[in-house]
Amino acid sequence: MQTAGMAAIPMILSESVEASPKNDIQSFSDGNVILFQGDSITDAGRDRKRQLPNDAHSFGNGYALMTASPILEQFPEKQLQIYNRGISGNKVYQLEDRWQEDCLDLRPSVLSILIGVNDYWHKRNGQYDGTVEVYERDFRALLDRTKETLPEVAVVICEPFSVDGGSAIGDGWQEEFTPYREAAKRISDDYGTRWVPYHKLFKEALKHAPASYWCPDGVHPSMAGAQLMAQAWLKVVMG
Repeated sequence: MQTAGMAAIPMILSESVEASPKNDIQSFSDGNVILFQGDSITDAGRDRKRQLPNDAHSFGNGYALMTASPILEQFPEKQLQIYNRGISGNKVYQLEDRWQEDCLDLRPSVLSILIGVNDYWHKRNGQYDGTVEVYERDFRALLDRTKETLPEVAVVICEPFSVDGGSAIGDGWQEEFTPYREAAKRISDDYGTRWVPYHKLFKEALKHAPASYWCPDGVHPSMAGAQLMAQAWLKVVMG
């Protein structure tokens, strides 16, 4: 196995992620909103009492912070408002429960969603009785509700992922989790969203360094893994 070095992330991105043909953010009006939604991977230890845009404490220490920071640096004149409203442990139905306040009321121009690992993981450990069919049905209903209220919103669906070699990835995990990833891709295709292929990204990353470097438990990325995720998101959305 190669050692991850300065050239690793560009190589991984070139092999796994397609750049957007256009950068929609360039056409944004002043004050437009970008919203990151999801579970603990997005939450990343943020201070949920703050809930502020463009605020590091409100973003935690994960890929959402690493994605938002260069956007704000690149477009200071647009005065963009970028929020992180991920909550650890969430499944799709829990997004639905808080969607009015944590999405629709914010009226995002770009909505990024990474959800799915808990819909499987909590079922695997006996804490949830949902199925992949429930995951797909609820995800589609969430997008229908969003598009009804915000017909012009640009949606980014991030592929739920798990990294081989991570401490939480036991026997049968990948085979059982694959239908959830496939469901997310079907939804992205059917709704015409941007697609960030995070599972593919981490499979490519494992050619350069082990899971302990990118994502030690196979679910929650390290600093390097979060930076890799951020670069992939920026490439998909901004080219």
